[in-house]
Amino acid sequence: MLEVPSGVWADRFSRRRLLTLSPALSGAGFALWTFLPSYGAFAAGFVLWGAGSSLRSGTLEALVYEELKRAGAAGAYGRLLGRSRALSTLAETAATAVAAPVLAAGGYRAVGIASVLVCVAGVAVARTFPEHRDRSGGSGRSGGVAPDGGPARDGDPAHAGEPAHDGDPAGDGDPAREGGFGGTLRAGLTEIRTSRPARRAVLLVSLLTGCLAYDEYLPLLAAATGADTVHVPLLVVLVSAGAAAGNWYADRGHARAGPLLTLAAVCLAAGALSGHPAGMALVAAGYGLCTWAATAAAARLQDRIADRTRATVGSLAGLGSEVVSVLFFAAYALGSTRYGPGPLIAVAALPYAVTALALRGRRT
Repeated sequence: MLEVPSGVWADRFSRRRLLTLSPALSGAGFALWTFLPSYGAFAAGFVLWGAGSSLRSGTLEALVYEELKRAGAAGAYGRLLGRSRALSTLAETAATAVAAPVLAAGGYRAVGIASVLVCVAGVAVARTFPEHRDRSGGSGRSGGVAPDGGPARDGDPAHAGEPAHDGDPAGDGDPAREGGFGGTLRAGLTEIRTSRPARRAVLLVSLLTGCLAYDEYLPLLAAATGADTVHVPLLVVLVSAGAAAGNWYADRGHARAGPLLTLAAVCLAAGALSGHPAGMALVAAGYGLCTWAATAAAARLQDRIADRTRATVGSLAGLGSEVVSVLFFAAYALGSTRYGPGPLIAVAALPYAVTALALRGRRT
């Protein structure tokens, strides 16, 4: 509900303030669960948690990219995004491992207090972010910067063979600043509608990120391979390691995006259909490559959009990802009445194979 409005707010007001408010809202939700457990408190907590997550969507990426560009280091954005996501994956895995002994020692309240304290730390970190954005009109487009500081390369998952832009829909008169909230939203929608590179980048981010929703069912897949219950978490950790590796190298290999996405689809389908615990190694490789492609596309999106509507367009891409995820969940639910996790997750490889063919077609 707040995915797109939060992006518009970030373009019109202070992005740092929204990023400070984001963990505060999530922490408030966790505090309700911890200290006032009830049906109403849990419902309100989920609303606050979701609102906190929405405030980050598009906002953090816009702030970091623009501050890097201001420092003349926009080419480093892809590397920083990938490595921050890799470290986030590792931190989540470590937190999951630590949660068990904390729960055993202090119960549910100890875990809840730890969650609130992490959010408080998030508020403190967000307050240290620099913000030098000119909110009187912004600075146009960034112009397609590659990780090495050069022009964007062909084969890029976000814009293979694309020019930097098709013109600036948020040009003179700056509709992003005129007409209030609605004007900023219209400027973002106009940019997607009139700029072919921006539109393709948004669609690609939505598809590649949204299709990662199959990771919710990986524990079921691991269990379906016949692995012992004690080994299922280890197989899931293996997949998480693949995701961390994919994110870490998200700034590399863009010229081979088509073949790598084809390999991702093959590994994911073969591993899911293997019916053997060892097949999870193929799933980990496929998931890592899928994550690589999604993060590379998210980084390249920033090269294709204007500063003045950067967070709005980013939040629209986030909304697209959520829509794709919901569609996948619905398809899985319907398919699960007849098929197990293996065939259903194998089907999730199809969008990556189709994307690979599309990228190859655009290069030829």
